[in-house]
Amino acid sequence: LMLIGDAKIIDGDTIHIDQNKIRLHGIDAPEINQKCFYDNKSWKCGKESAFALNKIINNNKIKCTIKGIDKYERYIGICFFKKRNINKMMVRLGWAIAYRYYSLDYVNEELLAKSKKLGIWKGKFEEPYHFRKKNR
Repeated sequence: LMLIGDAKIIDGDTIHIDQNKIRLHGIDAPEINQKCFYDNKSWKCGKESAFALNKIINNNKIKCTIKGIDKYERYIGICFFKKRNINKMMVRLGWAIAYRYYSLDYVNEELLAKSKKLGIWKGKFEEPYHFRKKNR
């Protein structure tokens, strides 16, 4: 299954194309209300992550290859702008981590972002899935 269209950004790893909710496969981004820390100050890394995804997509039509459906009835997809893998870019730029529980696809990109202290790697953060668990 392939979904093509304009993306509405929900957060750093979730978009909508029309009525279809798509969770980006293999990545985990900070929640929209999540804060990270840098120089002992908190900053809105969840909003920044969503903003980064918005900048990558930049109002272009995207294509998502659907790999499955999650327990929240969302499609799980790998999305592309032209030939560029958006999931991979989010991890490479440090705005999402490799979601190792589901996939090892983006571990190398994560290691690269971490070594360059990009995005959320510039400081400290709670892994998004721990943050979600605590704030359910």
